[in-house]
Formats: sequence, structure tokens, C-alpha cells
Amino acid sequence: MKQLEDWMKENQITEIECVVSDINGIARGKITPVSKFIAEKGMRLPESILLQTVTGDYVEDDIYYDLLDPADIDMICHPDPDAIFMIPWALEPTAQVIHDCYDRNGLPINLSPRNLLKKVLRLYQDQGWKPIVSPEMEFYLTKRCEDPDLPLQPPIGRSGRQETGRQSFSIDAANEFDPLFEDMYDWCEAQGLDIDTLIHEEGTAQMEINFRHGDPLSLADQVFVFKRTMREAALKHDVAATFMAKPVSNEPGSAMHLHQSVVDLNTGESIFSDAQGKMSELFLHHIGGLQKYIPEILPLLAPNVNSFRRFLPDTSAPVNVEWGLENRTCGLRVPDSDSQNRRVENRLPGADANVYLAIAGSLLCGYLGMMKKINPSAPVQGRAYERRNLRLPLTLEAALERMEHSKVIREYLSPEFVKGYIAVKRVEHENFKQVISSWEREFLLLSV
Repeated sequence: MKQLEDWMKENQITEIECVVSDINGIARGKITPVSKFIAEKGMRLPESILLQTVTGDYVEDDIYYDLLDPADIDMICHPDPDAIFMIPWALEPTAQVIHDCYDRNGLPINLSPRNLLKKVLRLYQDQGWKPIVSPEMEFYLTKRCEDPDLPLQPPIGRSGRQETGRQSFSIDAANEFDPLFEDMYDWCEAQGLDIDTLIHEEGTAQMEINFRHGDPLSLADQVFVFKRTMREAALKHDVAATFMAKPVSNEPGSAMHLHQSVVDLNTGESIFSDAQGKMSELFLHHIGGLQKYIPEILPLLAPNVNSFRRFLPDTSAPVNVEWGLENRTCGLRVPDSDSQNRRVENRLPGADANVYLAIAGSLLCGYLGMMKKINPSAPVQGRAYERRNLRLPLTLEAALERMEHSKVIREYLSPEFVKGYIAVKRVEHENFKQVISSWEREFLLLSV
């Protein structure tokens, strides 16, 4: 707490947002005066928020009381002094600090996404390895819309006109929203977010922000904070920013591409390259693990029914776990690089994924490949869309069923987490199935 107290005093902070990530990556917690935060040295929250759905509902009672204390007790949340960030858009000097969740015996709670990522990172540490990641976040800017039944529309830029057509990598199209992005960059700098490049993506008013490579836990925290920051910057300029995987019909989906590599914990040298600078066996096994186990953890990368609308051929999104050199039609792309920076880009996670769970799942798959010495398939030359031997589950229901029956995933992520996560996603899916879509009304209402 001394480190946190000194930081808050130096920055004249008067209020603290104490937050944890729930299963969906939503920030939940309390807003408190600094004096109370220091006195309590953290906060308490109901364990039940870790089984709360995106609609605010909870899982079925039999699962709820199997995974949680029947007395509905609080969990103890300790602040991480390395995860405190300014909130530059607040009217008063305010900061947010990310907390870790523990039970009354001081043990990490398995349902916590941040704890899960730390658990996977310890697996690497025990082998003398250190993973490095670099996320790329895609999102859309849209007009603000109060009616969820209406399709989203592109926002109006500085020129007074809506963007039309595809404007991939257009500087002028990105500059239409210069005032918004100036605020975003200023706020990210104030928070210490290590963002790098801004790109106009393929979709109409679709953008991408790249993060510099670094420690997975730190970057997960930064992406968690960045999503809030981007939404706030957009609202200030009377537009909306959405990280839905497929928010607009007939437009590309939004991904969270993960570049991942592994270095020796002591030397810092890449273990993905051998002494001759070629692909090492560990690198190939890492890819083999991604190919074998991604279909079993796919709900961590594609967590919502909308996520699966993104997986379509010829839409800059993968439909399988093939791999290839500089091949964007593959789910696993190996960018051209020198031997020290050799990495694999996992193109499957959607922008809607919980960043802690997506990074944990992707790194776990690679770890299992290295530990079990799993050989990958041959790299794809040319288009990978037509290949059918390494296909993914096609629906959220199928993906959840596959994850549920994976013994190895239960072993490494814990039976409690797998059971709780799947239960939350099934409640959300049942909620979705109760909604009648405009397609059904348009084509079935007077025809069948």
C-alpha cells in the first residue's frame, strides 16, 4: 500500500475506482474516496459478480451454489500497485486500480480472469520461460444509436460527411476523426498505455490500435483500460466506439490479434529460434499446441453468439487453425522477422473477448504444445479458406460443448472455472434465443 499511497499523493488523487474484471471483461467494483481506500487496503465484493452474465443475470441455482458459498459471502480484493491508472476524463483527480480476487483463506479465486492469466504465466515461469505478447485491437466508430433494433451507421467526420466504401489504410479517412484520436492519445499517455500505431482498417470507420510487445499481464491490464478509454473518448465527441466482433452487416468483423513469442527467462533470448537462427522445435511445437487446443478453448477467444458471425471466408477472418508464413488467410500467421523476434500471430480472438482470458487461453495452447511435443501440420501455401481438416466449431453452442468435454483444459484452467464460464455463456445464449430478429420478421412473418 505504501507504493500506492505515494503515487496517489504525488498525483493529488481524491477518488479511486477499485475494479476487477468479470468473466466478460466488464469492469466491476466500487468508487471510493482515497482516505477510505487507504484505510481499508482494498475492497470486498460479492463472489457472485464472477458468475454474472453480460445481461446482468446469473447462472442456474444448482451451479451457482455449487461454485460459490451458499451464504453469498464477499471475496477479498487486493489492489495491484503495478496496475494503477489515471482517469483523465474524470472531473476530479481520479485513478482506477485493478484488484486481484482472493477467498477468506487467502487463496486466489479460480473464477477470476486475471488470476487465470497469472496461473498460466506461472506455468511458463516454472519452465524458465517468459512469454511476450503484442495485442492489436480493432473497433468501429459509429453514430450514437439509442434503439438497438436499428442498424449502426457510420459517424460524420470533420468534413461533415459520412465515410463510404472501404478505406483500408487511408490516412485521410483516419484524419476525419483527428480531434477524437488526439484525446485518445493524450489520455493513453497520461495512463501509461503503451500504444503504438493507429490504422484505418478495412471496414467503414473501422480502426485498429497496436500495442507494443511486452509482459502479458501488463498488456492485458492495458487493453482492459484502453477499451474504457476509447469508449470515453468517442462519447466526448458524440460518437460511439464498439468492440463487438461483428457490429455491422456486410462489413468485416473486429479482431484482437495476438502476437506471441517466448524468451528464456534468464538470458532473454528467443526460444523460438535455434542456434542457426532457424525455427526451433519448441516454436513448431508451440504452433502444434495452438492447432490442437484452440478448438477446445475457442469460447475464450470467441465468447459471444455474435463472435461467430465474424468467422467467414474472404472477410479477413480465419475459419480454421492452419498456419503459414506471412499468410493472412490462416488462423495462425508467422510474420517475417529476424530470429530474436520470431513469433506467431493468433488471428482468431475477437475484439469482444475478455483480454485476460484470450491471452491465457492462447498461451496455454502453445505451452501444452511445447510440453507435449505436438507437431504442427505443414504450413499452408496460398489460400487457407478452403481447407477443411482443421476447422473450428461453427457455433457458440458447439464450441461450449467441445470445451466442456476437454479433460486437459479442465485440468489446467480448473474444473471450477470451466464449469462457471460455460454456465455463464449458456445463460447468455438462452437469453439471446428469446429475441426475435428482424430477419425472421422480414422473411417469415407473411411467407410461411
